[in-house]
Amino acid sequence: MWGWKARFQLWGLQPAVVSGRRLLSSHAASQAGSHRARCWHCGDPGRGDGFFCPRCRALQPPDPTRDYFTLMDCNRSFKVDTTKLQHRYQQLQRLIHPDFFSQRSQTEKDFSEKHSTLVNDAYKTLLAPLSRGLYLLKLHGIEIPEGTDYQMDSQFLMEIMEINEKLAEAQSEEAVAEVESTVQAKKKEFTDNVKMAFEQDDFEKAKEILTKMKYFSNVEEKVKLKKIPL
Repeated sequence: MWGWKARFQLWGLQPAVVSGRRLLSSHAASQAGSHRARCWHCGDPGRGDGFFCPRCRALQPPDPTRDYFTLMDCNRSFKVDTTKLQHRYQQLQRLIHPDFFSQRSQTEKDFSEKHSTLVNDAYKTLLAPLSRGLYLLKLHGIEIPEGTDYQMDSQFLMEIMEINEKLAEAQSEEAVAEVESTVQAKKKEFTDNVKMAFEQDDFEKAKEILTKMKYFSNVEEKVKLKKIPL
């Protein structure tokens, strides 16, 4: 009989990897803010709207002091108005998308590419509860190391293992849908709980919940693959 730890390793059950850009620490951001570059085109010291020089209207490089919440005009909070977020995303892409800079200088073309990539990353990160929570933790100087179980209790790991086994054994759409329903219910529960943890500034609790969410995100991806016809 396999022990639960050995079976857990056999299944390859690891938290899902959530990609993200490297963040500036608060100190680094303040240092960067104290050395704002002048406009590369006309030398004007003003930053304007953060994208264009207020004097010559040349597109400027991305502001390294802006975090995703500031860029997307959102409060630095786990609770995000996703409709407002989408509108901001569309607004920014109409402003800095590379297609609108095809007749501009190569410097501005390069900057527009960087801005567009940054806006895409910010939008995707803040849209999903898991990546939003992990990003918010990073802004508070807390990260969850990849490839670790963050001291998960055996009961939780057993639950994950059993759900994975049930999914692997599922031979019908109904069986897969049952697993999917379980995963979605757990995601909602974790999302509600991590929202409360952030509201209470309990970052260690938020870290614990987000780690569990990463495991269930991994299962969710397996459910999607299971639903793809062979």
